[in-house]
Amino acid sequence: MSELLKNVDCIEFYVSDLDEGIKYYCHSLGLKLLWRTETSVGLAMENDIAEIVLQTERKKMNVDFKVDSVLESVEKIINSGGKIIYGPFDIPIGKCAVIQDIWENEYVILDMSKGRYVTDEHGNVIGVSKDI
Repeated sequence: MSELLKNVDCIEFYVSDLDEGIKYYCHSLGLKLLWRTETSVGLAMENDIAEIVLQTERKKMNVDFKVDSVLESVEKIINSGGKIIYGPFDIPIGKCAVIQDIWENEYVILDMSKGRYVTDEHGNVIGVSKDI
C-alpha cells in the first residue's frame, strides 16, 4: 500500500504584514524568499524539504501535506473515518482540502496537479509551470 501523505509541503504561519514577516523570517532568521503573491509568501529552509508559508488570510497555523491526488486521498480519508472540513477546492498549483482525523486534528492536503509556481527575479509569482 502506498503512503497517502508524501511529505510536509509547508507549515503556514499567520502574519499581519507580509513585508514585516519577510523582514523577520528572512533578514533576521535567514530563510530565503521563494515566491510571493498578494496574500502569502513561500520561504525556504536550509535543506529545501519543506517551506514556511507566511499568509495574511487566516489567523491560524496549518500544516500542509503533499499528496499525489487530493480527490483520491479524500476518498481514502473518509473511508478510514476521517472527515473533510472544507473542500476539495482549486488552488493555483492544483487541488486542496482541509481534513480532520479521528482525533479531531486538522491539517491540509494538497496536490500539484496543475504545476509549480513560476516566479520573476524578485520572487513574485508570474505563472504556473506543468514541468514538475
